[in-house]
Amino acid sequence: MNAVIAAVGIMLILSLSRVHVVIALIVGALAGGLVGGLGVQGTLEAFNGGLGGGATVALSYALLGAFAVAIAKSGLAHALADRALAMIDRQGHDQGGRVKWLMIGLMLVVAVSSQNILPIHIAFIPLLVPPLLYVLTRLRIDRRLIACVITFGLITPYIFLPVGFGNIFLNQILLANVARAGVDITGVNVTHAMAIPAAGMLVGLIVAMFVSYRKKRDYDLARIEQVEQVSVRYNPMTLLVAGIAIVAAFVVQLLVDSMIIGAMVGFLIFSLSGIVKWRDTDDLFTEGMKMMAMIGFIMITASGFADVMKATGDVQSLVETSAHWINHSKGIGALLMLLVGLLVTMGIGSSFSTVPILAAIFVPLCVQLGFDPLATVCIVGTAGALGDAGSPASDSTLGPTSGLNVDGQHHHIWDTVVPTFIHYNLPLLAFGWFAAMTL
Repeated sequence: MNAVIAAVGIMLILSLSRVHVVIALIVGALAGGLVGGLGVQGTLEAFNGGLGGGATVALSYALLGAFAVAIAKSGLAHALADRALAMIDRQGHDQGGRVKWLMIGLMLVVAVSSQNILPIHIAFIPLLVPPLLYVLTRLRIDRRLIACVITFGLITPYIFLPVGFGNIFLNQILLANVARAGVDITGVNVTHAMAIPAAGMLVGLIVAMFVSYRKKRDYDLARIEQVEQVSVRYNPMTLLVAGIAIVAAFVVQLLVDSMIIGAMVGFLIFSLSGIVKWRDTDDLFTEGMKMMAMIGFIMITASGFADVMKATGDVQSLVETSAHWINHSKGIGALLMLLVGLLVTMGIGSSFSTVPILAAIFVPLCVQLGFDPLATVCIVGTAGALGDAGSPASDSTLGPTSGLNVDGQHHHIWDTVVPTFIHYNLPLLAFGWFAAMTL
């Protein structure tokens, strides 16, 4: 039994059985370490050694939570929500179709922009989504649809557009590792290589919007009102300070490449402006950190899980074993490489970390099977991207859950992970295989 298959399989089964993701990751890591021959002590050492890798991300999200609470106190996001509610009232309860699509379009545009135009990744979610939950509930929009919309915006741009995070993934990681493995990438258009897989993501989004989650779904408004203020006082000055704080936070983040420093600067602007009273900063900061505590602990645990998988050496073994199953068939070869990529990425939780692992073995295998450089780039890129959506430990699923579950009415596994797995991993697998065979 391969340790990666055992660990990821147990983690997924426990998660689907509604065992908390942190517990599922710990049990999966222990099982994988034992199957991989590390023993209890070796498994714990590898797991503990990897915990620090997720600490930076966890602290970033904690500070973003505090920043988000400060923004909520300023009334900026609530001003947007009030405008939307006014539009709903003018159109009537049953005539809110235009507002519904405006909300969905807003989420999609902001999510896409967070990867390429203003690369802040999931930092916008705790700032924008919680204040809009009341509006989404009034419109009876299925939160699973919003999860799919946000996840689409977090993943598709970086696997298709070579700008922002897309430049890092496509040029600095994907093309660089394919070239390092011995393939001449001169003249390879990476956007062309990933166009068909990206089209698969688009098909998944369309299905989610117009088929799977087009029906209305009811949530408890009272529970939202308990955790998210739906009536907040604001004026032009508080809105101006909030705008300055957000711009300052994002600019600082881009300049120093640190969400921690950016969120801290934004929070300090609120404190110094008087919008957040100095005597209230401690309570407000604690409230924000509590809001993002779950995502932080999951990211820390996922980092330990990933290090156990790497320590077993079975990631490499899984890739090499799949090569023996192929038997010179291009169709079987492409499918197995994509499936292995799906399994590895769901365990590690990061496409950016998966590509270097896969490229070392898959690129020579692609050459042996007769795939040209363009198809090789497509296979490795798609194999790396598979599993980012639909992984319980990926920030592309943890991010949407952190915003949609502030009132406890959105389950991480069944309302984010399963919907994004079905609507994105399956089309990406099919379209990636088709692209490999036709490019």
